[in-house]
Amino acid sequence: MPDLAARLPADPTDPDALYEAFVGWAADRGLELYPAQQEALLELVTGSHVILSTPTGSGKSLVAMAAHFVALAQGRRTYYTAPLKALVSEKFFDLVAAFGSGNVGMMTGDSSVNPGAPIICCTAEILANIALRTGEGVAEAPGHVDDPAVPGEDAVGQVVMDEFHFYADPQRGWAWQVPLLELPRTQFLLMSATLGDTAFFAEDLERRTGVPVAEVTNAERPVPLTFSYVVEPLHEVVEDLVHTRRAPVYLVHFTQKDAVERAQSLLSSTVASRTQRDAIAEELGAFRFGTGFGKTLSRFLRHGVGVHHAGMLPRYRRVVERLTQKGLLTVVCGTDTLGVGINVPIRTVVLTSLVKYDGVRMRHLSAREFHQIAGRAGRAGYDTLGEVLVMAPDHVVENRKLLAKAGDDPKKLRKIVRKKAPEGSVNWTDKTFERLRDAPPEPLTSSFAVTHAMVLNVLSRPGDPVAAMRRLLTDNHEPEAARGRHARQAVRIYRSLRTAGVVERVRRPDGAGWTVRLTVDVPHDFALNQPLSPFAYAALDVLDREAPSYALDVVSVVEATLDDPRQVLAAQENRARGEAVAAMKAEGYEYEERMALLEDVTYPKPLAELLEATFTIYRRSNPWVADHQVSPKSVVRDLHERAMTFTEFVSVYGLERTEGVLLRYLADAYRALRQTVPPERRDEQLEDLLEWLGELVRGTDSSLLDEWERLRDPEAFAAGTSRAADAGDGTSATRVTTNRRAFRVLVRNALFRRVELAARERWAALAALGDVDGDGVAWDADRWADALDPYFDEHAEMGTGPDARGPALLLITERPAAGATGERWEVRQVLDDPAGDRDWRIDAVVDLAASDERGEPALVVTAAGRL
Repeated sequence: MPDLAARLPADPTDPDALYEAFVGWAADRGLELYPAQQEALLELVTGSHVILSTPTGSGKSLVAMAAHFVALAQGRRTYYTAPLKALVSEKFFDLVAAFGSGNVGMMTGDSSVNPGAPIICCTAEILANIALRTGEGVAEAPGHVDDPAVPGEDAVGQVVMDEFHFYADPQRGWAWQVPLLELPRTQFLLMSATLGDTAFFAEDLERRTGVPVAEVTNAERPVPLTFSYVVEPLHEVVEDLVHTRRAPVYLVHFTQKDAVERAQSLLSSTVASRTQRDAIAEELGAFRFGTGFGKTLSRFLRHGVGVHHAGMLPRYRRVVERLTQKGLLTVVCGTDTLGVGINVPIRTVVLTSLVKYDGVRMRHLSAREFHQIAGRAGRAGYDTLGEVLVMAPDHVVENRKLLAKAGDDPKKLRKIVRKKAPEGSVNWTDKTFERLRDAPPEPLTSSFAVTHAMVLNVLSRPGDPVAAMRRLLTDNHEPEAARGRHARQAVRIYRSLRTAGVVERVRRPDGAGWTVRLTVDVPHDFALNQPLSPFAYAALDVLDREAPSYALDVVSVVEATLDDPRQVLAAQENRARGEAVAAMKAEGYEYEERMALLEDVTYPKPLAELLEATFTIYRRSNPWVADHQVSPKSVVRDLHERAMTFTEFVSVYGLERTEGVLLRYLADAYRALRQTVPPERRDEQLEDLLEWLGELVRGTDSSLLDEWERLRDPEAFAAGTSRAADAGDGTSATRVTTNRRAFRVLVRNALFRRVELAARERWAALAALGDVDGDGVAWDADRWADALDPYFDEHAEMGTGPDARGPALLLITERPAAGATGERWEVRQVLDDPAGDRDWRIDAVVDLAASDERGEPALVVTAAGRL
């Protein structure tokens, strides 16, 4: 791709030169601008704001690229914002390819890359907080020392807001509104395929900035769509679409469970020929599918059916995208995340329902949601026509089959018992479909909100913060009644800040009245990154560094500041309740007693009381965290304490359908630990744990950590000096034994997993690990019981706490390769008995070459029992 930065014209004030330079660059790439793109570009080069409301596939991304080109040429700092971090990072790499790495930076809650660059990719919240803190578009970049009161190279000269329909999102919409309110000297490009009536935004933006606004709407869709309501069995519809060359087909569901179950049902249908299935198998090659959802996905793909949803591992989503892009998959079952962009060409979209759960209730799709999903059908450059099919409810399809079977026989028709919609469900009909098809997207409604972070940001800006806050509260997009409510909330927050001693009331410098000023320095990035990371750092002081559990306690502190992985915590709670019920039944509790006691059973929350008490104290002197709460939980800690592999954890908690959520959380935890805990706060056990966690995440799917390292240091990553390379399937190409420190932890965990099971006398579970001895004889349940059950004749319990898993009880002797024998480790795990005799053990040999081949320690258990 030609370097777009090299096309900057000599005279950036000449609109014609800017226009021709960009159009020439596009032509070199084989792109001819559509009329709507040309119109938007002409308005941008002449300085107008642009509201681009054109259909999906009509080239909004190219207009955004043009906007950045214009701003860069004119020396104005330009920001690209999107609702998802994944979209922000994707755009970051696209812009780096076009403008060069020196011209592009990125800021998200996880990391900052080249924050002083003239082009910045960030989440909407990042830009909103910058706008609140600086006002008037004179933002300073992190690390810059420019006077924020003087417009300069760091001023927000231009903003490109992608997916602007998020303006109406109840939780996050405020971040799309605030820049419009606070940046009157900024040029805006607002983009979405489903904006609805944009007249309000055009009038409001022109009033605030004095600059004309061009509304580029109603462009002809490059690939026209047809819409149909279908009352036929879905498997017949899918087969017809595939056999009439109307694939790839995306079957849209509104839960991950439904998407997977639909894929399972299609295994009985013929959606791919023998030749297609052979081509899929050849393309997959040696792609490594895990033992969780991987085996299920492998079966689906080899039949010609894909699955794509946010709960999957990234490498699984990528392989589905790759196969579909190459035209090998004809059917993909997924969720409505399709509406925010799946990177595959879709010919036909089939909505299996017009009803979704929005977190509160089941409801019909909005017109905006319907058109956002439907717009993915038919991609420019691939198709000449896109189709959108909406399936009738199952009971309607069943009734039609019954009527068809009865034919014209009056007796049979009278005997038909028509099926009804499930009781309590929200139904839909062809009229629902027609209403959504014909309705324009609903008008965007304001979702303004006042928080501690907002008030503190405004109070920390130069000038008169009280006047700025008054203007923000009285001149926003909210109805009059709501403005009064927001003003009262701002007063409550001000009073809490004054009580905390963070602000004080002082006279204006000119003596004309009163104003407010901060009495403390607000952290520069308190609202730009993980808001509770400073608390996690401060909370490390309350931990006992000499305690055996110190390393795991540090993990618990950091975990308490991370977003909750709801599916994982729900699975932990369900398992805890199941175990509690079994224990109470064994002890003879009555049903009513069990139900009452279960109310107090939840997922594990280590250090909950300590963290909550510490946070209460911290919040008094750091009120900018008042909008947040610590959330104690144990995912990393549970995984480590129970010495499980990723696959075992998924299996134990039944997370096969949401293992991607678990992996994302583990990657976030690893990043947070690396960023939050300084070297002087780490001991040997914590360093071991960090190495183990990083290798566990990368060994499962390297893409998340590789992307983070690529963003932290793009040049090092490009030079191949990052810690791992991609094997092509998202796993690490690095051998598992390369990082010896992490491998020792993996070996320790593998041995301790056997200790943990032995401590609970779970001989069958030990046998299920599939251990054999040096002669290849299996360690079955009876053999494990014979070896270790006598331990309990001497001791009441077997230790599994911090001392039991400590390095003192794990002895490793490394044996170098000799002759035909490869390198191996002789390992002894000493059991922690209450008397401290330390005379029971489990011995094993670890084959390092076999471990590299498996991707995990290859153990041969040689002995177990008394020394």
